[in-house]
Amino acid sequence: MTDTHPFRTVHVLIEGRVQGVYYRAWTQQSARELGLSGWVQNRRDGAVEAVFSGDPVCVDTMLRRCEDGPPDALVTNVTVISEGGSVPDGFSVRRTG
Repeated sequence: MTDTHPFRTVHVLIEGRVQGVYYRAWTQQSARELGLSGWVQNRRDGAVEAVFSGDPVCVDTMLRRCEDGPPDALVTNVTVISEGGSVPDGFSVRRTG
């Protein structure tokens, strides 16, 4: 039996001390290592927002990684805002939104 949903796409909000600690670059590097597409950006409220799309196991791995983040981060919450949709191939860092 083949899986009819080989990709999972999640839109997430990451809160805590996540700006000024290399979080976006770390996220891009981690997502690329896992073969995920999507984007990451700082928000004006101090949080980080991201979209991850790819193999469901890799998306789950990325979500777990986001709970820790890079060494200087202090993540207090990772919330999946929505699921579904598609993104272009590749992973980008967006300007603050």
